[in-house]
Amino acid sequence: MYIKCWGSRGSIPVSGKEYLKYGGDTTCMEIRTKSNDIIIIDAGTGIRRLGNLLTDEKQNKYHFLFTHAHWDHVMGFPYFKPLYSRDAEFKMHRCPFHAEFVESIISKVMAPPNFPVKYSDIRAELSYEDARRVEFEIGSVKVVPIAISHPNGGSGYKLIEDGKSFVFLTDNELGFIHPGGLPYKDYVKFSLGADLLIHDAEYTPEEYKTFIDWGHSVYTDVLNLAFEAGVKKLGLFHLNQERTDREMDKIVKTCGKIIAEKGSSMECFAVGCDMTLEL
Repeated sequence: MYIKCWGSRGSIPVSGKEYLKYGGDTTCMEIRTKSNDIIIIDAGTGIRRLGNLLTDEKQNKYHFLFTHAHWDHVMGFPYFKPLYSRDAEFKMHRCPFHAEFVESIISKVMAPPNFPVKYSDIRAELSYEDARRVEFEIGSVKVVPIAISHPNGGSGYKLIEDGKSFVFLTDNELGFIHPGGLPYKDYVKFSLGADLLIHDAEYTPEEYKTFIDWGHSVYTDVLNLAFEAGVKKLGLFHLNQERTDREMDKIVKTCGKIIAEKGSSMECFAVGCDMTLEL
């Protein structure tokens, strides 16, 4: 399983010299599988660059998964170049949302006055896979969804291939249970033994006092989750829009000290644009 991050910033894209290392694009993850399927999770601004690459590579078939419909996770979709190619085929997986959730995400993003090109002007072939709340397969990969604790709800995912597991839990608040969300222990169970966990880690403990119930986690809570679940690699994600590269490096360094004190071999890092991982 090949994994590439095209955007890890939270809430709004940012730019400037303080954000060069981790980048400023919002959520978009690309997964390439042993069965040669391309799975795209979320359509934040990072999807624009991914679309350019896929067009250059003449890759025309994609599977889409969405975590939820907040603006920073869908705002890049109209700028995904393959949308306007008659050769492109999109399989939009509704899981685990209600029947027309995915359709409504896309159509609303492109509805006037939000965007000048209408949803009806899309040239690519879009098909919608039936909603499934339990595990399903995309080629060689098993996909397991889980409800996230976030305002308005949403889904996290576990992708399993050849015995290796990648858990993606962005916009998941471990310190507060939102309607439809789950208790902390359920996320520990879901992440148990994961080879790679990428989890929302937007806040410091001090910041979180002001932002309880906003739908995002404290990095120390995420670290504890990873310890309890026996995760091998932990990626800190959904980077705060104000978090500079230097500040993010300090958080990673702090996590490293905590890991060393516990005598753990877990690897911890901040996920940045263009970072690649293989399982």
